[in-house]
Amino acid sequence: MVASMWRISGAVNRALARAGYPLLLSLRRGQASVSYAQSLLGAPETQLTTLSNGLRIASEETNQATCTVGLWLGCGSRYESEKNNGAGFFLEHMAFKGTKKHPQSALEQAVESMGAHLSAYTSREHTAYYMKTLAKDLPKAVELLAEVVQSSSLSEAEIEQQRSVVLRELEEVQGSLQDVCLDLLHATAFQGTPLGHSVLGPSANARTLTRNDLVEYINSHYKAPRMVLATAGGVNHDELVALAKQHFSGVSFEYEGDAVPVLSPCRFTGSEIRMRDDAMPLAHVAIAVEGAGAASPDIVPLMVANSIIGSYDITFGGGKHLSSRLARLAAELNLCHSFQAFHSSYSDTGLLGIYFVTDKHKIEDMMHWAQNAWMNLCTTVTESDVARAKNALKASLVGQLNGTTPVCDDIGRHILNYGRRIPLAEWDARIEAVTPRIVRDVCSKYIYDKCPAVSAVGPVEQLPDYNRMRSAMYWLRF
Repeated sequence: MVASMWRISGAVNRALARAGYPLLLSLRRGQASVSYAQSLLGAPETQLTTLSNGLRIASEETNQATCTVGLWLGCGSRYESEKNNGAGFFLEHMAFKGTKKHPQSALEQAVESMGAHLSAYTSREHTAYYMKTLAKDLPKAVELLAEVVQSSSLSEAEIEQQRSVVLRELEEVQGSLQDVCLDLLHATAFQGTPLGHSVLGPSANARTLTRNDLVEYINSHYKAPRMVLATAGGVNHDELVALAKQHFSGVSFEYEGDAVPVLSPCRFTGSEIRMRDDAMPLAHVAIAVEGAGAASPDIVPLMVANSIIGSYDITFGGGKHLSSRLARLAAELNLCHSFQAFHSSYSDTGLLGIYFVTDKHKIEDMMHWAQNAWMNLCTTVTESDVARAKNALKASLVGQLNGTTPVCDDIGRHILNYGRRIPLAEWDARIEAVTPRIVRDVCSKYIYDKCPAVSAVGPVEQLPDYNRMRSAMYWLRF
């Protein structure tokens, strides 16, 4: 039966190949017959053009029938004050509620008539509005995105309607304990600085933000030099540049009173925050040290270090045969339900940490082994550890760019962070250059004998005292 199915599929493939069917050709390009090195060298080039007002246009052409086009802006909750924290997230909700030219119903009809998908997100340093559509509909997609960003109606009635939606989302987010734990981690690690703000903002602000607050936020931050029009898929760069000139050349690059907003440094504070609730079934704990900024040369060794620690979930198979030492211990000793190493990098700083979910009686054991894994990175990491981690990291970098939307997001964020798109071949070379000595030196720089930030939510009575966790950040002998 299986053999006959293979014969049928082979016949279908041959027929499609004779017809020049693009799907089959794209599948063939991804077959194992193409080596990893060839796939890196064969990756399309990202073209970059800058308009006279400073807006940048970046595209990657792959001759697909679909494309993703979006506008990435260098603004987020880090650019907000305590008074208007949450304005960026509120604007994200208002973006698709109508423009001066298209009321909400007309905007939705225009998007649906193209079979497109319009979306947006806000983070601590970035905001994005993007659309996935057929390549032939690129001109209409760029026109609609330009309207959404430049001409949002922001009617008082819609603001009041969205206010209740935002408040409901804030309530729902409280049910995502991972988000709550990591927001608390930022709040304590970067206390007293804008990076301590949550992306969604407090409910008090959601109730009091006015139209003037939103307009002021747009006028302060939606400037051409901080925008990137990014596209991936079946697009032509020259056509995209012409569309950008048509729809975005009027975007201002001047600031009122030449008051260009400058990011103030966000200091890291070793500290802790505990939200104890013994009625919760599991404890959610995160521990982190200050990490590297996005443009730091230390970013790649830290990525390799995190890959060595890896991640774990109780549903994983493998047990004692898992490649990560911490994952093996978690499975054998029943230390936790899940854990993951993370590195949240920002323009000038970051958070390097481990987040885990565990039973209330296993918190102390899991914290001990998590910090032990950090000490191993600083002192005894081996050649085999690094080789495995580099392979896993390379696979992750290639695998996450699966589709036009992840590629477009990658382009937009890279242009904002680095001023250029870093090609996969360059990432590969930088990963390959990492040695055990480099991992030990870089981890010692960021982890060894440093004050951690800790956040914990749930039945966390067994979480060790902060001074004990601080004393586990070094070894008296190794």
